[in-house]
Amino acid sequence: MSDTDKHETGPFADHELAAWRGLLEAHAGVTRELDAQMHAQHGLSLSAYEVLMFLGDAPDRRMRMAEISARALLSRSGCTRLVDRLVDLGYATRCAAEDDGRGLYAQLTETGVAALDAARKTHRQGVRQHFLDRLTVTDQLSLADIWARFQDR
Repeated sequence: MSDTDKHETGPFADHELAAWRGLLEAHAGVTRELDAQMHAQHGLSLSAYEVLMFLGDAPDRRMRMAEISARALLSRSGCTRLVDRLVDLGYATRCAAEDDGRGLYAQLTETGVAALDAARKTHRQGVRQHFLDRLTVTDQLSLADIWARFQDR
């Protein structure tokens, strides 16, 4: 086995494992805290908030279901169930695509806009409390640079 093969398939060095596990544990912990906060204050999952945010930022506050699914990293059925819940809450409606009639859109309602505005404040506070406040400005700039490297792929 060549040195390249050992590097690619061999055991992780301690620093490699610490970097990888740290990312996974930090993400899981912060996500768990944000989800609990969103449920407690707004009765929404973090995923539901994310969909509201995508809709709120989209032109005409609407998006194709397939695009929501892809951006929110949800299966099509998971996205359908989540949007159904938002429709039941009065935060969104469903509508057919005007150009082809086959595509389905979800669109934010005025009630959804109000819910999004309230939830967005909670989310920002939570991200600061559970993530950003644990980092120096230098840490934040370094992480922003690191994450940008993954965007290029």
